[in-house]
Amino acid sequence: MDTENNFLGKGWTFPPVITKYEGTDRFATGMVSDVIDINQSLEILFGTAVGERVMQAEYGCNVEDMIFEPINVTLVTRITERIRRAIIYYEPRIKLDKLDVFKNEENGIINLVIEYTVRSTNTRNNIVYPYYLTEGTNI
Repeated sequence: MDTENNFLGKGWTFPPVITKYEGTDRFATGMVSDVIDINQSLEILFGTAVGERVMQAEYGCNVEDMIFEPINVTLVTRITERIRRAIIYYEPRIKLDKLDVFKNEENGIINLVIEYTVRSTNTRNNIVYPYYLTEGTNI
């Protein structure tokens, strides 16, 4: 049993990784903890559509429904507010300090730069989440 104190929680890796113990019939799932767990949880939150989770229908951001809209101030504001709301409601381990959106219209990319403070340890971290508006077009 893991006796390490884990203040920020522990969860499965994303994507899930299952490994077999050598010479046995036992399996283990890959686990992450602390800030890595928070960052992976944020990535899952940003990539989940509202209504996609049966038992938690409001979970997610619904950013993908804006994929064909022009990259302008209105789009950036809508994305910012959806991300901000999702973090406030579904990631209680952090306090959102700053959320910036940087657009690259030529490549169809919007980078979400999230700066946050972990509530239980009062440490600051950040994550950059690339949102691709033209995904799947480079065939």
